[in-house]
Parts: sequence; C-alpha cells; structure tokens
Amino acid sequence: MKRSLFLLISLGLLSSKVCFAQEKMLYKQIDTTKLYMEVFSPENPDAGQKYPAIVFFFGGGWVGGTTTQFEPHAKYFSEKGIVCILADYRVNKRQKTTPFESLKDAKSAMRFVRSHAQKLHIDPDKIVASGGSAGGHLAAATALISEYNEDTDDLSVSCKPNALILFNPVIDNGPGGYGFERIGEAYKDFSPLHNIRKGAPPTLFFLGTRDVLIPVETAQYYQTVMEKVGSRCDLYLYGGQPHGFFNLKNKAYYDMTVYRASQFLSSLGYLDE
Repeated sequence: MKRSLFLLISLGLLSSKVCFAQEKMLYKQIDTTKLYMEVFSPENPDAGQKYPAIVFFFGGGWVGGTTTQFEPHAKYFSEKGIVCILADYRVNKRQKTTPFESLKDAKSAMRFVRSHAQKLHIDPDKIVASGGSAGGHLAAATALISEYNEDTDDLSVSCKPNALILFNPVIDNGPGGYGFERIGEAYKDFSPLHNIRKGAPPTLFFLGTRDVLIPVETAQYYQTVMEKVGSRCDLYLYGGQPHGFFNLKNKAYYDMTVYRASQFLSSLGYLDE
C-alpha cells in the first residue's frame, strides 16, 4: 500500500503539465562580466498577488557548473505557484575567480531579487535560497555569513533568505572540511557551520549516506547546532546514496527530495497543503 502510494506521488510529480514563463534578467556586471538570472514564474500570475520565491545556486565546487542543474526544480515549483530563479555566478573555469567572488555574487543575487520583489511579484518576506554542493554552501552562506559583500551592493537590502533548502551542501570549510586548501584561515568567516547564530532561517537538509565530500556526522552536527540556537533544521539521510543523488537523472530520488521540499514549504505556509 505504501509503495503504491509513493508511486502515485512520483508519477504525479513527473507528469505535471509544463506551464511556466521564463525571463532572463541581468542582475550584476563586473567589468566585462555580465551575470544573469533566469526567472520561472507561475502561469498567468495575478498582478495583485505576491508569490513566494526560490533562488537556486548550481553546484560545481565554485569551479564550474551551470544554471541548468536546477531547471527541473524551477519548472516544477513554478507550476505550484512559486517564482523560481536560477542565478548564475562567477566560477574559476570561466572567470578565474575564487570561492569568495562566488559568495559575493550569491549575495548580490539575493539582494537583487528582494529589491525587485514588486516587479517579480514576489513576497520579499518569503524568499528561499537553495542549492546543491558548493551551490548549497552559497545558499547557506547568504543566510549566515556577514562578510564578502560586493562594494557596489546596497547593503541596506538584506541578502538573508527566509528559509533554506540544501542539497548535499558544502557547509564545513574548516580544517578537514571541503575547500579548506582554497579557503584557508578565512573559513572562520566563510564556513556556514562555523557561523550558525540565533535567528538562522528554517532549513531543509538532504544528504546521501555515501557522500564522499560531506560526512553524515557533519550534517548531524549542523542540525544539532541549529537546534541549539533555536532554529529548525530538518535533516533527511538517504541510505547508500552518493554526492549529487538528488539530480533529475536519478528520478526516484529527485521525486523523493522534491516531495519533501514541497512538504517543508507547505509547513512554512509557502505552498498550499
């Protein structure tokens, strides 16, 4: 019975009718580098309504990756009444940058979305940051890291999301954590795990138990610290699954994680039950 119910849920997720609008917006320019975000809006949005939003950051170790990674998620959630945004950012392979520039761009993207909330028909108090791997780091860092702001940003506009959905995120950049060889001692102001404070937004955390980059113990400790400061952190572990298990190519796990994300958003009042 349970298996049949899950299959019905899965089929429902995969057979949803595609009905979304797409717009490409320039959100930042550094010298000759132009950074864009793709906006997926609900079909025929009500001009008088403010919709929740999700800003997705792709993975790739701050080295590579493209916005197409979360396009299936953006299409799905835009059909459910959420404005979804795929944000590009600088990476080493294309712009010869460091992880610090990637974080500056992620913060700029969040500020752009919030400052353009009216134009995008977004509720500025219901903006979710999401991402996978290094993109998960960027999402979490927009919420928890105070440093690494672009000089041209309007700092009076908050870059902090109201909630987080993290897919095997790189949340520990300290000694022994991911990226320490590039981050060095700056991890103290860069690593989400080392900067969890009271007021951290409610978080959904997905991880496979065979992820070679993020140990299960690290995720569990993150959840413990979040709860210690009074913040919600829902951790879901998927037995035997490796890094990147949640992508569309693994349809069963894509379905499971999207369904859990829908439940999380419903619990926050961002989606109808």
